[in-house]
Amino acid sequence: MSISEPKPNATKARSSHTNPRKRKAGSKAPSAKASAAGRNRSFPFASKQEAVLALLQRAKGAAIPEITEATGWQPHSVRGFLSGVVKKKLKLKVESRKDGRDRTYRIKTRASS
Repeated sequence: MSISEPKPNATKARSSHTNPRKRKAGSKAPSAKASAAGRNRSFPFASKQEAVLALLQRAKGAAIPEITEATGWQPHSVRGFLSGVVKKKLKLKVESRKDGRDRTYRIKTRASS
């Protein structure tokens, strides 16, 4: 190898995933109109967080299968949302009760104490 030749691996070709602005041909980012239309079409709440809080505020509460149906989340994501957002960030008291097969969660209010 002579001095004037570049070393192998000295310049590495960048792939498209290292540059966030560069997209592969045929892939398109969803437009703002499409995502807003999809949100308003079948989901009456502005966010999934609002939907879960509405389910938890019902007198009977909500089971994890109900919340997964309403949000499209996996069960472990629902449990993480309950402990991380509802309990820790929003500082709401969550009451849990085992009814038959499913566990029911609801936000504990002063009237229900």
